[in-house]
Amino acid sequence: MGVSGFPAQAQLNESDTTRLQVRVALTAHHQVGNVEVFTLRGRFDFTVSRMRAWVVKSQNSSLYQTFYSVKADSDLFSRNYLYYRPERRVYPFAIAYVSANYRRKIAFRYFAGAGLTAQLIRTPRNGLKIAAGVVHEHTRFAATTFNETAYNGSPTIALWRGTTWLGGWHSLPGSRVRLYYDAYWQPAFRDVKNYRWQADVGVDAAVWKGLAFSVLYSYTHENVVATRVQPDDNLLTVGLAYTLRTTHR
Repeated sequence: MGVSGFPAQAQLNESDTTRLQVRVALTAHHQVGNVEVFTLRGRFDFTVSRMRAWVVKSQNSSLYQTFYSVKADSDLFSRNYLYYRPERRVYPFAIAYVSANYRRKIAFRYFAGAGLTAQLIRTPRNGLKIAAGVVHEHTRFAATTFNETAYNGSPTIALWRGTTWLGGWHSLPGSRVRLYYDAYWQPAFRDVKNYRWQADVGVDAAVWKGLAFSVLYSYTHENVVATRVQPDDNLLTVGLAYTLRTTHR
């Protein structure tokens, strides 16, 4: 059984003239017999604009998976932003991410910082944005050895990173289908080998009053990982997602 959808950042647009946007998705999968697998995925995203000048956006996802009742994955990821006057062509933002990832042996990670977003295209059916900023990151691993041996001996890595981001969305002419994509690059300032990047590509097909059929492909690469952890992850999600929007009066 399942209802799913893992939208990229473009799905809830902070530049829209809305007071509240909410998007909810959930997937459950249970298989027994020759293979015993249980997977639960969830996502809750929202933007709030109580005052038109300030917008808060939060994107929260989780993944839990077992094989033969043994935990194989437990992933939590919360991305949070504060924007000022996002209806402008260029606007500032503050950012704070919190995450944990059992598969990647990340016990706890957070980073916070600030930057600027530029809207290159903004029409009712098309959007394209770029952003750049600086963040300070602190990661505590459930390991003390890494593929890059310079980090061996301590479970903690703390550093400053640059961040560049590109995102866009396009409603296809004559249809209720929306294409969206999202990518970011995060290099460390003091170590060229310590970088990560992620890219998402998805499609929403409207079904009925905020309900959409959703397909999303995500690719993640993290160049510094704990020993015996693969640097690349691929995830394809297919299902349904529901979006609610309310406007300022």
